[in-house]
Amino acid sequence: MHKAWFQICTFLLLVLGFSPPAKATHIVGGEVSYKCLGGNRYEITVNIYIDCINGDPLAIEQDDPGLVSIYDGSNFRHLVVFDSITLNPKIDVPANFSNECITDYPRVCLRKCSFTKTYFLPSSTTGYMIVYQRCCRKTDILNLINPGSTGATYYTTIPSSQTASCNNSAIFKNYPPQIICINIPLIYDHSATDPDGDSLSYEFCTAYNGGDPNHVKPVPAPPPFIPVPYQPPFNATNPMGGFPKVKIDPVTGIISGTPNITGNYVVTVCCHEWRNGVMINTVIRDFQFVVTNCSKAVVADIPILSNEANTYIVQCTGRTVHFVNHSKGGFAYYWDFGVPGATSTEFEPTYTYPDTGTYTVKLIVNKGSTCPDSITRLVKVYPDFKTDYQVSGLHCPGAMLNFTDLSTSTYKPINSWYWVFDDGQASNEQNPTHSYLIGNDYNVTLISKNIKGCTDTMTKSLFIERFKPYAGNDTIIVTGERIDFNATGGLEYLWTPSINLTADNIPNPTGHYPDTGRFAYNVHIKSETGCEGNDSIKVWVVGQASYFVPNAFSPNGDGINDVLRPIAIGYSSNNFFRVFNRFGEVVFYSKDFSEGWNGTYKGQLADMGTYFWELSITNRFGKKEFYKGDVTLIR
Repeated sequence: MHKAWFQICTFLLLVLGFSPPAKATHIVGGEVSYKCLGGNRYEITVNIYIDCINGDPLAIEQDDPGLVSIYDGSNFRHLVVFDSITLNPKIDVPANFSNECITDYPRVCLRKCSFTKTYFLPSSTTGYMIVYQRCCRKTDILNLINPGSTGATYYTTIPSSQTASCNNSAIFKNYPPQIICINIPLIYDHSATDPDGDSLSYEFCTAYNGGDPNHVKPVPAPPPFIPVPYQPPFNATNPMGGFPKVKIDPVTGIISGTPNITGNYVVTVCCHEWRNGVMINTVIRDFQFVVTNCSKAVVADIPILSNEANTYIVQCTGRTVHFVNHSKGGFAYYWDFGVPGATSTEFEPTYTYPDTGTYTVKLIVNKGSTCPDSITRLVKVYPDFKTDYQVSGLHCPGAMLNFTDLSTSTYKPINSWYWVFDDGQASNEQNPTHSYLIGNDYNVTLISKNIKGCTDTMTKSLFIERFKPYAGNDTIIVTGERIDFNATGGLEYLWTPSINLTADNIPNPTGHYPDTGRFAYNVHIKSETGCEGNDSIKVWVVGQASYFVPNAFSPNGDGINDVLRPIAIGYSSNNFFRVFNRFGEVVFYSKDFSEGWNGTYKGQLADMGTYFWELSITNRFGKKEFYKGDVTLIR
């Protein structure tokens, strides 16, 4: 093994002419593909796209030859080919825009460099992985962290002979875009063709690192590859943001959206090949999309009024569609509704489709002029669709309610539900259960969606009874006195135990206590709508009337002894409680003993020290009693 790697390193020195490799910041994208030539021979192509204006000439020169590794075995860890491939050919990619129709555009030069070579690869039960790596990326990439130290890995796989014998990879149809203008709708066809007729699907996927700053042109390493570090809020599936967000249609491969932040973005598209319902290969293009402050003289724009990729609207309540036109710089408009012979020259036409289906609508602004522009969107017509639901169960706090979806759709199935319960909770189940802790009026919303993309919303008001069983406050009384209970919250009451009570099935029985003791009661309350609950109350019977005022308190916010309040037991009423400082100023006064003094005066913390209090109460015989004392405030 050491001898083999020594030979590889010696080979690299010869390839690079003993000169230190320069960082490949000129490389803005790449992809790997292949053709099956029969007889286990494969023509492998690595395409890299370079910035031929700003790129380092030394780094561009060192691209040739390209270094490629081919791996097989478990997890593609076994190196079977390491080779250099001579550059042939290189093509300058046209910018695909008219200079006289775009202002403030940057000067661009994009060159496609292809490295192609044929290899004999014996039949393999694991297949092969072809890998090309280079370091590093441009330093001004907006959606990556430390892009100048982040390389690139371009790869694809040849499936095992058991999965797909003599497979051809998919080939992307179009060159990558060079100029993307900010705040201008982007519609770019990133689809591919497959020589074998395999089904294709598309998604934004993860870009991978490759090489390092000290080995910018390495022997391409086997997987697992290290994902690039995305800069939040960007990620692999949201590489550019935008409003509406830039996304790719998984079926058509069309990238659409409106970029709204200038900068360079790494965008990686995975094209998956499917055969007989099984994914057999993935072709990946990793490319830098550049959003700049250029502006087009004429912009054709049909907005996206749906959540579907590049779809103007999903019409689910009829076949008539009104078209909104957000185009700029136009004086003439030509609409093609996607039905033979159905066109319009109105600015915002309305059209009734003859049948259900998905239609491609095209708008051409200033058709036939020097600077025309056009845009296509999809219109999906699939009426009728309606969201509805019902709720069953007791409308009580804590009770479990059943939410049942009643949505209807001509085109089934309905495959998405989103419930918003208006209490901070939500659900994606079709028929969820949910309980509310607090009685209130709630607006419950259901958003449902069918397989055709139809979406509808239904919001209904839901009343949860403000049911709160209440037995009353704990009480201290003197022997021989009576207490009138006063429970609230419902229509039916049951007190347990019934000892010393005049009744056990009313809200306000009277309790009489000839002896001292502590008594605890529970009351079970049932409301008119069927809500049920319990509350408790304690009665403490003492031998004689008394009062108590603490001799110290500490209002420091720790929840312990923070408030100075008197306790009076066996008295008919509390008249007042007041506190003085040493200067004779009243710092607190109240007729409600439960309020107490919190240790502040005129909105400020009172000084520590000694304070004086006075207390007036009326005993059960109607005579007023007056007491006074002192208390120490500590913190």
